[in-house]
Amino acid sequence: MCLIGHGAFGIITKAVWCNYLAVIGIGQDTAYTLMPVIGSADILMGLSLLFYPVRAVFLWLVIWGLATASMRPLSGEPFAELLERAGNFGAPLAVLILYPPEKGFRAWFKKIQPPGSIPPESLKKLKFALQLTAFLLLAGHGWLNLTEKKGLLAQYESLGFNDVHTVAHAAGLFELMAAISILIHPLRPLIMLFLIWKIGTELFYPQWEIFEWIERGGSYGTLLALWFSSGYFSIKIAERNRKLTSLADN
Repeated sequence: MCLIGHGAFGIITKAVWCNYLAVIGIGQDTAYTLMPVIGSADILMGLSLLFYPVRAVFLWLVIWGLATASMRPLSGEPFAELLERAGNFGAPLAVLILYPPEKGFRAWFKKIQPPGSIPPESLKKLKFALQLTAFLLLAGHGWLNLTEKKGLLAQYESLGFNDVHTVAHAAGLFELMAAISILIHPLRPLIMLFLIWKIGTELFYPQWEIFEWIERGGSYGTLLALWFSSGYFSIKIAERNRKLTSLADN
């Protein structure tokens, strides 16, 4: 979803990309020529993950997602824009933690197969990576709300709110509290609430909203994976405690 949504903006030559490509010295005319090429490559890689997922593409998405998100503050936008897109690079990183590469270069290009079991240490690393990613993306979006990002204010105005500044502040405080709660102690009912919130609020973009919504698939995936892993983790901990109690009694 991240690659396909991002690639769609390349195909339609989103004007703001000129600012980001200028960070690495690419002029406007060249930028418009490169955008469809970059977009097509993104879409092809996104489709490859659906039909033949390999670790190499997930590694590329970690690097590419972090690089493209970093171009926003480097071009003069708030640093929160980078944090808000943590799902773009945090979600594929979580996949690599769940499916660590085998030895050898070729292993990076082998199709990923679901593991028979997940070692407890890998599960702990996975859960922490998901928690940190969820914290960053929620805190980043909350920060943008509190600083009254013009695009967010326009969304609230289009929804019919009169006092858009108050709405932005309320949403920002909610998202910051959500981020902190996930980092400290993620509760499954709250994670599901934050997932629904994220899926719903990302539909408010006034233009090309479907591509904006799709591009943030990493955000939804991170929260959904955290919901699953929290349940799995709790079950495993409970099983271990029961075994320890049984051994102690014996």
